[in-house]
Amino acid sequence: MSGNGNDRRYDLIIIGGGPAGYLAAERAAGAGQTVLLAEEEHLGGVCLNWGCIPTKTLLHSAKVYHAAAHAERFGVTVRDVRYDLAGIMAWKREVVQTQRGGVEKLMKRGGVTVVSGRARLAGRDAVSVEGRTYRGRNVLIAAGSAPVRLPIPGADGPTVHTSREILDLERLPSGVAVIGGGVIGLEFASYFSLLGIPVTVIEMLPEILPSFDRDIGALLRRAMPDVTFLTGSKVESVAGGAVSVAGGGAGENGANSTVRVEADLVLMAAGRRPNVTDLGLQEAGIDFDAGGVRVDERMRTNVPGILAAGDVTGRSLLAHSAYRMAEVAVSTVTGGTDRMRYDAIPWVVYSEPEVAGVGLTEAQAAARGRPVESVKVPLRINGRYMAEHGDEPGICKVMVDRETGVLAGMAMVGGHCSEIIYGAAAMLESELRVRDIREIVFPHPTVSEVIRDAVWRLRV
Repeated sequence: MSGNGNDRRYDLIIIGGGPAGYLAAERAAGAGQTVLLAEEEHLGGVCLNWGCIPTKTLLHSAKVYHAAAHAERFGVTVRDVRYDLAGIMAWKREVVQTQRGGVEKLMKRGGVTVVSGRARLAGRDAVSVEGRTYRGRNVLIAAGSAPVRLPIPGADGPTVHTSREILDLERLPSGVAVIGGGVIGLEFASYFSLLGIPVTVIEMLPEILPSFDRDIGALLRRAMPDVTFLTGSKVESVAGGAVSVAGGGAGENGANSTVRVEADLVLMAAGRRPNVTDLGLQEAGIDFDAGGVRVDERMRTNVPGILAAGDVTGRSLLAHSAYRMAEVAVSTVTGGTDRMRYDAIPWVVYSEPEVAGVGLTEAQAAARGRPVESVKVPLRINGRYMAEHGDEPGICKVMVDRETGVLAGMAMVGGHCSEIIYGAAAMLESELRVRDIREIVFPHPTVSEVIRDAVWRLRV
């Protein structure tokens, strides 16, 4: 170090140590690049510290508890089943700290220089971190995203939490209201309902999971009977231990009305927004708005030498999307020709039951003028699913291009479909036709066989 910064000129400087940032650092270092990574809080970003990993840890504990409490259906009797919140929170912290330590070791092994502090652009080839300026041939912006807080009266009260604060509860609530029927809201709704806590999900649109086909959201609602859903509803205010909801019951719950939802914990799960403030984007001449930093298919911004990846682009706010964007960005700066493709990115809701999908929905296919044929197969026809899940509802929905027979999209509800959907993503990426998929040999007995069952029911 010398003076105001570092005499060394790096090949790549990365702003943000989340999935896009740390994977880009690992890949670039592996390609022989000199890399500096700046992170304001903890390596791993939101996903590892306050998102994907801790939420799935809590969900798994709740699922284990619920399975034990209802094990008699499978001929197993379990006595005195209890959920120890302090113990589960301790396990969550251990998982997070172990994973964070793994990222730190990856950076050290790759020779990545890691600096702590708030980073912002200080020119086309410079980044300032806590008063020190570092220079690089290329800069990758991977600043992530933050929870959206709706301007609702009382939303700044002590009972209202985002998906970050809710991870550190010291006591379980007696009732939960979830504002937003998207992925985050439904995962936490599952978590609390599995513990026997009354949960109400409030969604402004006519159906939950509004970015997916309506039949998928409707099936998930039916599969979560312990959760009350108020669709077509709007939160008017939060006061004390209650939420006032206008239009409550516009969905299946009854006539339009104003409903008072009793809840001593309110989760604000209205989505996430890209972190685009205080990064020096405007001063650097980068094209961006509240929806994110604009990039091309090779993750380049409009300013040469400056790239962006992950949630900050606003393109696909998923950790695995961020991973792939990072790889494409590193390919770009190292002379490769990789490009980002979004149609084969899988998505998952880790609720109980799980929901997963990839490719187009029927609505998206119709908007593109692409004729598709679809078929839905109930998962209970599958031997392994029946053995492990009984009569729990679940489906596999397959959509193919009616003219070419090429797979267009797939969605599943039930079981551990999160562990199956990557296969459908590979089929989509490879542009497999119905007749190609029919020739794939699936192991028996597995739930994945339902994909083969579905494509044999198609007429194309």
